[in-house]
Amino acid sequence: MDHKPSFSVNEAGTLFHDFASGDAGDTVDFFQRASQLPLKDACRKFIELAGERTTSSPHLKLYQAPPAEIKPKPSLPEFWVGTADEIRRLAILRNIGREGLMAASERGLLRFAKLRDTTAWIVTDASRLNAQARRLDGQLWEHIGAKAWTLPTSLASWPIGIMEAQTSRIIALCEGAPDFLAAHYLMLWEGVQCSPVAMLGASQRIHVDALPLFAGKRVRIFGHDDVAGRGAVLRWAAQLATVGAKVDAFSFAGLQQEDGKPVKDLNDSLLMDVKSFTRVEKILP
Repeated sequence: MDHKPSFSVNEAGTLFHDFASGDAGDTVDFFQRASQLPLKDACRKFIELAGERTTSSPHLKLYQAPPAEIKPKPSLPEFWVGTADEIRRLAILRNIGREGLMAASERGLLRFAKLRDTTAWIVTDASRLNAQARRLDGQLWEHIGAKAWTLPTSLASWPIGIMEAQTSRIIALCEGAPDFLAAHYLMLWEGVQCSPVAMLGASQRIHVDALPLFAGKRVRIFGHDDVAGRGAVLRWAAQLATVGAKVDAFSFAGLQQEDGKPVKDLNDSLLMDVKSFTRVEKILP
């Protein structure tokens, strides 16, 4: 038995570590190194290969980079892994346990950046097709008058984390970045094997080229408890049904926070009162 392996892969086959060079990463990183493609090209090829495995429908397109004359490739700023203090500040801002934020960070789905002279937290993924920024101080972006800023040239309808979810058979499809991070905390708290994926806005439709990546998976949708959120649940469920996903949705109706306010979304659910918590028992699929 080799007690000092020079190269290892985790039991699920999703992470590798080269002890000789110190190199490590996930399936996308390995594919990129093995293919020697640039990262963006490797990500897109990985999505194509995943799509071929998950659907046999000839009518569903696999992801291809949009023509430059129609939609330029995303040109995103430099992101960094959050420091302990940045993770702490975000945990306080969103009332999400640091363990959940660290889990999202380790999966490459939570990053930080300096945008418009302020520190921002970013949700994105390895594909870098979509990225949304919020200020770490919780204030509005003055140039758009909103808290959430989908960075220029992003494919706003691209579900963040869907490529990372290919190794999981269960997906928690969340509306918005805060719920996406809250799902990572709940994943650890409840001890479930599922992958959070984010749609960044109730008005969005799941990008047609991402749909094959949901094929055959169990998906629980977490839309906000408002008109827009309920509409999003119905729209996404209808889309997912076309690729054979097994879909249900979680309802926040009637749940209360400790201060008596209604639970409107997954992030609010982390502050549920004892009665609501007992009623729900388990949130993720």
